[in-house]
Amino acid sequence: MNPYVAILYALVVVVASTLSTVRGLHIFQLNSYKAATHLRWLLAHASRLWTQALLLLCLVALVFFCPLFLQVLLLVAVGLLCFYNAPAKDAKKPLVFTGRVKRMIAAFALLTACILVFSAFAPPRIRPLVIGLAYVISPFMPIVANLINTPIEASIRGYYIRDAKKMLKACPDLLVIGITGSYGKTSVKYFLATLLKSRYNVLMTPESYNTPMGVVKTIRENLRSTHEIFICEMGARRPGDIKELCDIVNPRHGVITSIGPAHLETMGSIDAITKTKFELARHIDGHGTIFLNGDDAHIRGAMPQQDHRTYGLGHDNDCHAYDIRISPDGTVFSLNLRGRELAGLQTQLIGEHNVTNLAGAVAVSAFLGVSDQEIRAQLRKITAPPHRLQLLRNAGTVIIDDAYNSNPKGCEAALKTLSLIEGYRILITPGMVELGASQYDCNHAFGMQAAGVCDFVILVGGKQTKPILDGLHDAGFDDARIHVADHLREALARAHGIDPGKQKVILLENDLPDNY
Repeated sequence: MNPYVAILYALVVVVASTLSTVRGLHIFQLNSYKAATHLRWLLAHASRLWTQALLLLCLVALVFFCPLFLQVLLLVAVGLLCFYNAPAKDAKKPLVFTGRVKRMIAAFALLTACILVFSAFAPPRIRPLVIGLAYVISPFMPIVANLINTPIEASIRGYYIRDAKKMLKACPDLLVIGITGSYGKTSVKYFLATLLKSRYNVLMTPESYNTPMGVVKTIRENLRSTHEIFICEMGARRPGDIKELCDIVNPRHGVITSIGPAHLETMGSIDAITKTKFELARHIDGHGTIFLNGDDAHIRGAMPQQDHRTYGLGHDNDCHAYDIRISPDGTVFSLNLRGRELAGLQTQLIGEHNVTNLAGAVAVSAFLGVSDQEIRAQLRKITAPPHRLQLLRNAGTVIIDDAYNSNPKGCEAALKTLSLIEGYRILITPGMVELGASQYDCNHAFGMQAAGVCDFVILVGGKQTKPILDGLHDAGFDDARIHVADHLREALARAHGIDPGKQKVILLENDLPDNY
């Protein structure tokens, strides 16, 4: 290879590899830094690796056929790859350059430098092949870099966890409440925090900070000696995740909001999900109280012998709601707390599922001494957490923003909410994910349910939403009222363009991250 072309080629390969690796790091971060999950993603999106395969073929050809025009052609091809694999500019959740990501980039730089050094000592004939391998293996670089950094990350993670535990230990009077569930845990967390703030100084994990490092970050950055209660949301993708969180924060009381097929893909079975959620109950057993959604069949089937209280809509629950009246402006309901009546409670929230979650929050609040008057007043202040059936009104259009995530019961509740509001009802959705073997059936059922409520359905992504489309067709929904969009922006533009001037109600049900 011409020496000048070789130098320029090496520089272009480094740039292309860097851009490809940064793009891969973005997906790796969305895949929660899990190597197995990322490998499955790469296999599921193997068509995206065609540039690596093409370059490898070119490099092999270059080793055996080395005319200058082919060298220049290869250089141009690699240059074009820089643009193809550049990080996405319009990502829904952009890559966050955390300390971990920066350390992975450093490991990648070290690996690239090793490849370049090795190429300098390689026979001139195969030198282009050695240099080009930096780009060919770039999709797997995040996994390799993460593996190299494993000892460092384990040490840093251990330090942060020990520091968080030390801070919690320095607050001996702090009452920790853990909340977990397949769905509803974030809503119950927000509702409970609002109710308890009438009497206590409350800290809660923000947004969806429900992983060990998210919880640790909350403690290290926000916990103060003046806090009296810490409400900790606990998420789980695998067995043992709740136990790990319990070992960090040591909750005194807990709430299990629901058990369903969310994360069935990684959990393996409903039984595994149930056991994982009840890791919270097992931790609390003997020194606190667990509050359980008694309407949930899976929770009922695993009801513990320990001190527990149930809540829900069923009259056999310790705290049950009744006389529920729902309108587009809010909900009025009554509660029975072990014989204690709270009648005519008002909330801005809409839907029976919200009443269930409020019943759980009220049960815990009353248990901790919040008065009936304080409960009644605080309920009026509660609004929906962001992107969880959040009602947004704008110039003749109502948007029901339920875009955070989605599950079968959540979809059903969202459609019920949509049916309560007058107007041209439009559903925008990419469907549900991480439901394992039941994913097709759940999405198909969602399509059939939507057919009975919606006037128009816009599906985001043709491949992902095929089961919903099948459900719509099986329910006899008019194909002319179905549109498939490539992305959310296109879907929203389409929805706003339907019958201009007519009152529209748009339900945003789920919004998948960039790794889908």
